[in-house]
This record gives sequence, C-alpha cells and structure tokens, in this order.
Amino acid sequence: MTETLFGGPTLPPAYPERAAWGTAPKLRAWQQEALDIYFTRAPRDFLAVATPGAGKTTFALRVASMLIESGTVNRVTIVAPTDHLKRQWADAAAKVGIAIDPNFKNSDGQHGRGFIGVAVTYAQVASKPMLHRAKTEAARTLVILDEIHHGGEALSWGDGLREAFDPAARRLSLTGTPFRSDTSPIPFVEYAEDRDGIRRSKADYTYGYGNALRDHVVRPVMFMAYSGQMRWRTSAGEEMAASLGEAAVTKDITAHAWRTALNPTGEWIPAVLAGADKRLSEVRRSVPDAGGLVIATDHEDARAYAGQLKRITGESPTVILSDDAKASEKIEEFTASEKRWMVAVRMVSEGVDVPRLSVGVYATSTSTPLFFAQAVGRFVRARKRGETASVFLPSVPTLMALANSMEMERDHALDRPEKEDGDGLFNPEDSLMAEANREDKASDSLTKGKFEALDSQASFDRVLFDGGEFGTGGEVGSEEELDFLGIPGLLDAEQVGTLLRQRQHDQLNRKNRRAPAAEQAPAPAIPDHRMLMDLRNELAKNVAAWAARTGTPHGVVHTKLRTVCGGPPVAQANEEQLQSRLRKLQDWFIGRK
Repeated sequence: MTETLFGGPTLPPAYPERAAWGTAPKLRAWQQEALDIYFTRAPRDFLAVATPGAGKTTFALRVASMLIESGTVNRVTIVAPTDHLKRQWADAAAKVGIAIDPNFKNSDGQHGRGFIGVAVTYAQVASKPMLHRAKTEAARTLVILDEIHHGGEALSWGDGLREAFDPAARRLSLTGTPFRSDTSPIPFVEYAEDRDGIRRSKADYTYGYGNALRDHVVRPVMFMAYSGQMRWRTSAGEEMAASLGEAAVTKDITAHAWRTALNPTGEWIPAVLAGADKRLSEVRRSVPDAGGLVIATDHEDARAYAGQLKRITGESPTVILSDDAKASEKIEEFTASEKRWMVAVRMVSEGVDVPRLSVGVYATSTSTPLFFAQAVGRFVRARKRGETASVFLPSVPTLMALANSMEMERDHALDRPEKEDGDGLFNPEDSLMAEANREDKASDSLTKGKFEALDSQASFDRVLFDGGEFGTGGEVGSEEELDFLGIPGLLDAEQVGTLLRQRQHDQLNRKNRRAPAAEQAPAPAIPDHRMLMDLRNELAKNVAAWAARTGTPHGVVHTKLRTVCGGPPVAQANEEQLQSRLRKLQDWFIGRK
C-alpha cells in the first residue's frame, strides 16, 4: 500500500461493508485517486464522470468537507434534478457533519439558521437565477452540480445556471451519464475537439462501468430478454401480427408489437412479471432483503402491473406515481423494508438510491440511451462482493443494442459528425438514437390514432451479459427459461460468465440429444399457411365475441383455452390445436363445459 497526497494509505477498490448513502468512512481507490487529482490541481471547475452506483456522492462530500476545513469555502449549494434527491443529499451531508437545507424555497430568500447551505433543483435555479447569484456572491461558495447533463436540457436552464453560479469560488460537476444527443452545451463543462473535429465534453476524471465491474464496485447485470407473438388492430382497423423483436419488420411494426407486449391485458407482461418474481425468489435465497422494481410507462399501466404482482406474490407492491406528494416517503419506506416489489412511472431513474434493488422489469417504451442507462443504474449499486443484478426487458433491437453496450463510455458532442448513413440522412452519434432523457415512447405518433392491443404471448428469448448472448430460447416455464432464472444470486462477474456459458452448453447438448429422435420420425406434412391464417382469424373473432359477452380480456380467454386444450401460443399452434380451441369455444357458447 502506498501513501497518498493526504497521508492515508491507498485503499482497495471496494469493501465488503456498505455505508449509508454518501457516507463511507473510507474511500474506494477511484475516489481517492480523483480526490488526489482535485487537490493537486485546485481547479475552479471539475467534472467527475462515474458510473451509477460507484459513489459520486461520497467523493463530492469529501471534497466539500476538505474545502470547508481549509477555509476555501464557507457555503455549499447542491443542485439536483428532483426534490427527492435534494433530501437524499441533505441526509447524506448531515451524516458527515455538513448541514444542508433541502426545504429552501426561492420565496424564502435566505436559508434557515444553522445550515451552511442549501439543496435546490435545476428548475428552482432556472426560475430565479439572480436570487441564487446573490446568495453565491454573498459567501465563498462551493456549488455541487449533481447529474450536470440536466443543465443542457433547455437554453433557459443553461443560461440560468451560468447566471446563478458564475461567481462561485468552486464548482464540482458530477454525472454518471454525460452524453446527450442534442447539441446544447452543458454549463461549466469543457469541450475539446477530437481527431474528427467534433467538440466533445472533457471530464477531469472518469470511472466507467467496465472499470467499476472489474473492481467489484458495481454488480454484474444480466439482461433477461423475452420475445413472443403479438397481435393488434391498427387505426385503419386492420389486424396485424408480428413476433416481438423480429429483425425483418419496419420500425412502426416493432413499435406496435412493443406496445402490445406492454399492454396489461395480454399474456406477455404477466408471464414476464412471473419470471422476474421467480428470479427474485432465487436471489433472496442468498440476499434475503433483495427487492425488485418495475418501471412502467404511465400511471394506468403501473397500477395494472401492481395488481398482477399482487396476484403473483400475494403481497401488495409499493407504487410510486409522479404526481404523488408522498412519493419520497414511499421510496424511503421501501428502502428500509424487506418488501419484494416496487412499481414506478419512470421517476425512479437517476440518483435514487435503493441499494437492495436486484431485479428489474423494463416495462416502458422509453428508449433513449440516457434513460436506459439511468434506469439500469438503479440495480448496479453493490453492497457486498458477489451480488448480481437481473433486468427483464422486451427483445427489441433498440434495447438489445443498449444492453450490449453497457460498458461503452460516451461523451457529449456539441457538433454533428460529418457522416451520413446509407440513405444520405444524418446519423448523429450512431448509438444515440433520440434526444436524451426525452419521453420518447416506442412511437409517440401511435398514441394519436386508435390502436387496440388484441393479445400477446411471451416466450423466453436469451440472456445478454458482457457483450455476449446466451440461451436457445424456449416457452415460458420451460427448462430453457428456468436454467437462467435459477442462477444463484451471489456470483462475481467471472462466475456469472462461466455459469452462463455452461448453461448454454447444456442446452445445446439437450437439443442435440433430441435431434436423432426427430430425424427418425416421418417428415411432417408441409403446413398450409393460408389455412392456418384463416383459422387464427376465426379463432380471434370467436375470442373477441366471447370476451365481449363475458367481459373477460382477450388475453385471459386465450390463456384459458391454452390451459384447457393444451398447446403453444396461437402463432405456433398447428391446425389440430387451433381446431380444438374453436370447438371448445363453441361448447362455451352453447353452455357446455
């Protein structure tokens, strides 16, 4: 162990204990290294980029403590994206002896006595920048800008931040996701030209997910992808069907199929929630307080998903809605409890610290890289070595690409690259598909016309981990799915990779053993695809009629038919299986069971 700038030993990258949020008594190796750089340079502006869960708060509060002790600053202003994060920062600061007032309002003018500073939101600063400038000028102020990329969300926000904090003695900017796909400059961030002449954000210190994973600072994340057959009616009244994630379809069809999968009345979401709960049960064998989070698109879906989880688990999940005044209290209660599930509408994304979250369900059509990274960041915070994270998600190309690029480090580019795609259209920053952190649903235009999700069936697709793909697919509840749901909850990254490769090998061997028997069987007759489509359409009409008569959702009717008659989802059913379901429906209509 070597001596550092401040006389303490260089510490290993991670510790078996997990301190309260932002209050670790010892520093991880990256935090100590960043601290050494900070006080060697003594800069007015400093940008630290560290992956979610790495411990940016601990680093920032250590900087604040040392600047206060040295007399360099005598006031601290913390700017955060949300009210919940203001209180979280204030609680963390109090634990290390820094009194921060999170209840300060612009109308108050001054913060309460006994506090050395305030925690405010970006919106608060933007609405009254001159008030915050006066407070900044009145003392030697350290400004901590949490998730500074928010400063580029609107011109007025960026201008407000510059106006308010230009006089600050020190500015410490933090982010786990510095990239944006727009070209609005982020305040107090330095930009430098790369070899292509593109101006990109330049961090003073960077600690990415790949490094954090190798140091056992964050959890390894397995992405459990589910596909399946979807059927819906378009605004023109046309019935459509497609496999979720099918590569050879248009963007609009993918968006419709994705939206159909997320519909609470279909079979896809209940099947995926049930799989995620099985995974959570496995994790809780070794991590008894492990929790799960479902990220929903809107309030209606969130409540429906919560009802389905209650039926699956027998326990009512915690539901966090964006217009709920008690949202912060509910998050804190869930954090301190051992409840299994929380359901939230997008808002539990960046910065919210619930260390026991180990299993997630990405049940939203929001698909920007920034939101995806923030959402996955809720599950990667490690408390002790060996904890794993599992995120369940639809098998659609956009999300598969994001999951496979978890370790990619990105910067914010002010200029558009001088490149065009094959169609002669701009292709800004390749992997950044949409304006960062915008509520970009699978297709906003789809909500403007009439759309009806008819039915959906789920099937297990594959596991994505560390850039690799594992699994041979299978029905929900199959041995192929359970192979991966049953992976132990305490494994380091190398062990996860080894076990996934072993499960993949075992599945391929099972398939090979079945193959000879299949080869000896007589070749099946070539199915008549037109006849099958006619049978599916006839079944769909009969299911719709029974649903209208009984008030039962289409998906529930299809599930009952499969339970009674057996066989796979409609899209995979053969002529005999479809005929059997039609006969059963006819029995129901005439009163026979």
